[in-house]
Amino acid sequence: MPTPPRKIHLIAAARPNFMKVAPLYHALARRGDAFAPCLVHTGQHYDPNMSDAFFRDLDLPKPHHFLGIGSGSHAEQTAGVMVAYERLCLSDRPDLVVVVGDVNSTVAAALVATKLHIPCAHLEAGLRSRDRRMPEEINRLVTDAISDLLWTPSVDGDENLRAEGVPAEKIECVGNIMIDSYEMMRARISADPGPAALGFRPREFAVVTLHRPSNVDHRESLGRLVDGLKSISERLPLVFPVHPRTRKKLEEFGLLSGLAANQRIRIIEPLGYIAFMALVQAARCVVTDSGGVQEETTYLGIPCITLRDTTERPITVTEGSNRLVRLEGLAAAVDDVLAGRWQTGRRPRYWDGQAAGRVVDSIARWFERTGSPTTAR
Repeated sequence: MPTPPRKIHLIAAARPNFMKVAPLYHALARRGDAFAPCLVHTGQHYDPNMSDAFFRDLDLPKPHHFLGIGSGSHAEQTAGVMVAYERLCLSDRPDLVVVVGDVNSTVAAALVATKLHIPCAHLEAGLRSRDRRMPEEINRLVTDAISDLLWTPSVDGDENLRAEGVPAEKIECVGNIMIDSYEMMRARISADPGPAALGFRPREFAVVTLHRPSNVDHRESLGRLVDGLKSISERLPLVFPVHPRTRKKLEEFGLLSGLAANQRIRIIEPLGYIAFMALVQAARCVVTDSGGVQEETTYLGIPCITLRDTTERPITVTEGSNRLVRLEGLAAAVDDVLAGRWQTGRRPRYWDGQAAGRVVDSIARWFERTGSPTTAR
């Protein structure tokens, strides 16, 4: 009697998760005889522009399960996902849980799977900023400590995990699955009107994305950041898709109207993946505090100015086109871009659009090696 397909829960919660889940969902679905992928949307981000648009752009079906968690404190989100996801696992037990990235839903689903003795795999494992003030760093550390399979995007992730005493058989460098999403959508991205729809020509504008609490949650730091953006816009026009969290703080601190009144800064709503990447690939540079954008710009060879003290993706600095810049150095960084004094870098190993296939092969080997997944521990 043939073995039924292994049910695999793919946990998605926020924009970067959707982009990482999409190529893996499609790769697993193509192996429908062996695997039955199920999308679990926790609802951690559920603004239609931040969620539904990415599912549509990435050709993902409606999620099989929607937990509806919504916003809240770190404790509220983590606890909410744990309660709702445990209930789901008890009624619809998967053979494997795949968590991605480093959001609260990632660690919450990993904890549920581990305590229910369901194998758990972490896609994008091994990233470390060494800054435990970042909640994402805590999520990464905990998720990697309890997961059974650790798929890293680059060799520095392998090194981090080995240094923490993780057994070598748990670690596999599969590459950067964000690049799979870009390549999967490349034709549609190139066909998107992108900057032309906003009145910009390629390489004559910069894209801004900001949402980290350290940058936007406090009046003083956000005010200084707004002043910095106004200053650099005098040399290079800016397109600023405003994250809901950032918009809320700009309004709360009375900073949005002044920013929107600047004729050199185009304030727009958050974009779907295709529209956003059409802007990024045409930009002169990107100013960001995002993690994923550091990777996408490195792949495209576009200067990336990351307004953070640390990054969990140091390979984008050592090999790619990214620099960590403090706010006081923003103007000088833009000057370097405009003067051609920016490194173009190179693409790290396995950033080739084939990561999802390597993950599926890894899953197949896992099931072959362990037999019954529920007794693998």
